Amino acid sequence: MGQRQEQLIRSFCDAWGDGTASSRPDVEKILAMMAEDAVWQLWVPGGPTIKGRAALRSEIQRQMSYVTHNHCVIRHMVSSDHIVMTEREDYAVSSGVPMPHSMVAVYELNEEGLITAWREYLDTADLARKKGVPMDQVGGPSL
Repeated sequence: MGQRQEQLIRSFCDAWGDGTASSRPDVEKILAMMAEDAVWQLWVPGGPTIKGRAALRSEIQRQMSYVTHNHCVIRHMVSSDHIVMTEREDYAVSSGVPMPHSMVAVYELNEEGLITAWREYLDTADLARKKGVPMDQVGGPSL
């Protein structure tokens, strides 16, 4: 069960980059795997929610202005017909600072096999420490 759904998510993660300085997210490929009204919650709980392909494009491009070396490494994956969950070890460089991080991502898929919702669960305090944010100012940084 879920092989087609899992392959979609593997392709989706691969589209973000291979971890090299020259690779960049393939925005068109990423968006083509998402429903027109898809929702991305950048971190749970409390992170911003991005809705719709136009807003998703803007957010990805915004992140591309300061994040490089993206690489999503799926460690474990479970799925059903409409839900795929991944445990990942991701890597990125944010404003010149290496930001390896562990996360769980949950993807909801529609009948057409497109991503309708994507939520990322990660330790934002860990990311803040890596960015050098004083712990009394931690409120949920993005990559």
